[in-house]
Amino acid sequence: MKNFIKNIIAFSLKNKFFTFFWVGVLVIAGIVSFVKMPIEAFPDVTNTQIIIVTDWKGRSAEEVERFVTTPIEIAMNSVQRKTNVRSITMFGLSVIKIIFEDGVEDFFARQQVTNQLQNVELPEGVHPEVQPPYGPTGEIFRYVLKSNKRDTRDLLTIQDWTIERELRRVPGVADIVSFGGQEKIYEISVDPVKLQRYDLTPLELYQAVSKSNLNVGGDVIEKNGQAYVVRGIGLLDSKKDIENTIVDIFNGNPLLVKDVATVQETSMPRVGQVGLNENDDVVEGIIVMRKGENPSEVLKRIKEKIHELNTSILPRDVKMETFYDRDNLIAYCTHTVMHNLLEGIILVTVIVFLFMADWRTTLIVAIVIPLALLFSFLMLHLKGMSANLLSIGAIDFGIIIDGAVVMVEGVFVVLDHKARSVGMQNFNRLAKMGLIKTTGIQMGQAIFFSKLIIISALLPIFSFEKVEGKMFSPLAWTLGFALLGALIFTLTLIPVLSHMLLNKNVEEKKTFVTRFITRIVEKAFAWTYAHKRLTLLIAMLSFILTIFSTRWLGTEFLPQLNEGALWITAELPMSMSLSESVKLTKELRNKLSTFPEVKDVLSQIGRSNDGTDPNGFYFVQFQVNLIPKNQWRHGISMDNIVKEMD
Repeated sequence: MKNFIKNIIAFSLKNKFFTFFWVGVLVIAGIVSFVKMPIEAFPDVTNTQIIIVTDWKGRSAEEVERFVTTPIEIAMNSVQRKTNVRSITMFGLSVIKIIFEDGVEDFFARQQVTNQLQNVELPEGVHPEVQPPYGPTGEIFRYVLKSNKRDTRDLLTIQDWTIERELRRVPGVADIVSFGGQEKIYEISVDPVKLQRYDLTPLELYQAVSKSNLNVGGDVIEKNGQAYVVRGIGLLDSKKDIENTIVDIFNGNPLLVKDVATVQETSMPRVGQVGLNENDDVVEGIIVMRKGENPSEVLKRIKEKIHELNTSILPRDVKMETFYDRDNLIAYCTHTVMHNLLEGIILVTVIVFLFMADWRTTLIVAIVIPLALLFSFLMLHLKGMSANLLSIGAIDFGIIIDGAVVMVEGVFVVLDHKARSVGMQNFNRLAKMGLIKTTGIQMGQAIFFSKLIIISALLPIFSFEKVEGKMFSPLAWTLGFALLGALIFTLTLIPVLSHMLLNKNVEEKKTFVTRFITRIVEKAFAWTYAHKRLTLLIAMLSFILTIFSTRWLGTEFLPQLNEGALWITAELPMSMSLSESVKLTKELRNKLSTFPEVKDVLSQIGRSNDGTDPNGFYFVQFQVNLIPKNQWRHGISMDNIVKEMD
């Protein structure tokens, strides 16, 4: 090991240009990796799960459970490597979630579920849908549609037939969830008296309309050397088409739908409703990101597509307005990380300068911090991992630079002794590479094994499984890569910089800080040595008090994250109707809007249109966007706002 460290230090000192070259390349690669690296608030700790949503409109929960949920559950019981199967059955909706073992790939799980789903016999017209892969933090963007001319029926039609199709083309988008609005349908109201007069049944009327709503293929006619494709067009496009559909022949005359029924444009029974500020009925779109994608890149593409929709695709009176943007959270996380890193670098640099009292040694030591972090970012990017507040926040700058401090301090002391023995003028003319090389080799062995011991202390974290492993393994990888980078730079770049910067006028100084600390430590040691039993008693009492005080120490699973918004839920009586829920929800929105710190309030009643968020009319969710914190009332905090709202 000694020869290995000796060769590394000797090669670096002999090839300074090459050392600076590869360090520069690493810096560029680290910066690029940091820019491209996904930044999350917290790691995704969930196992692979597949969600099956089945919509059977108009059917009771009991029927859906019996004919849809139960057959699918029975089929899913034979899926390999699953841990459990969970289901929710509601009026007209079945949602089944299959959760798999830790480490199961999404492709394997999806293939298993799809194969088993093909063997399930379901009622006619019922088609289960397997949801795309996304995680619990996949929701990255929310928008609402606004128009001064159209109602929510027209807006939802635009949302389903234009906006959703365009947004699904954006790479990285997993799903588009529509919430609120009225789904447009044509309703045929039958007159029983007229049906009896013409000896018809409602079923015959239904079958006549269904058979008319289709195109039929024909043949090819050749004429004048040209081929003409013949087909019959029968798709119903309007209310008038339905009214003029032939039901039967009565006394030699065609009997039309309008002769026995009235046709009107209406909407499907609503399963949820969205309100925004003073507006009780708006159309909301929720964009969900595919699992494993970079949210920054996906959001950039989404905003470009929304700009295209607003400027050149949508009608001029229809606009998509942003309500929630994950970029705000990413910016907050990035600001928090950079703020903490900058504070740490400044604090460590100041402390090193106070003890060493030389700008050159301080610079050499401090430069290791950003280089080690860039090395860590590069390794995380190559490993395909993302950065989060837990992993980056756990980096201890003191542990990172301790090796560099030992190396620089050792070289500095040896050079100072040499300068004192031969005189400063003679010292400035001496060649110092051999001295730095010898000292670096001596210090390098201790530094190498100390870093190795610290890195080995992270090995138990790598053995964690399930939630613990997904939560803390990014932390261990980030810190481990940073320590490895610091070790590499300590054995290569630090000797080179020491040889270049500590070439002249090296003098160890005793600052007031070191003199003060030395004096205090000497007095403390003399007192403790003279009072051994009392010292042990004080140490034991301090230990006991420390352990006992933990009972008043708060605990939390994850640190709180403030992204400038509040999420509020309200549960009403289970039997609450939609109209009554809308009425109460409006009152709650108005009360929340009275707070000076509140910018917008969006409410969601019930479930989304596609059933991916299964809830009844009794369940109401509010997203409260707040104004920037510097505009809040003086002295008020987030906790104060929450208490006032409660």
